[in-house]
Amino acid sequence: MREIRLNGDKMINKTSAHDYLKEKLSLPDYYGNNLDALWDCLSTDFSPKIIIIQNPEILIENLSSYGKLIIKLFKEVAQENKYIELNIQWQSNGSEKLAGK
Repeated sequence: MREIRLNGDKMINKTSAHDYLKEKLSLPDYYGNNLDALWDCLSTDFSPKIIIIQNPEILIENLSSYGKLIIKLFKEVAQENKYIELNIQWQSNGSEKLAGK
């Protein structure tokens, strides 16, 4: 199972966030650099993986509500896609783990 670590402090604005996600998640060239495209890519990805989000507080600090939406998307896709496990490492209250159906 592939392990992918996403560091929230690497996503300082929407453009850098999507560039970083595209690189780290090996998203296709046609990736649309938006949340709908991210959902489409992840919800149809059937290669087993664990996604670990580190420093989510910094992601939210940098991107405000958009950062919250990114985290929400990862939570929802982990619940929908049985091939994706999610581990969010909150500094304040520990880890949050989610796995698909």
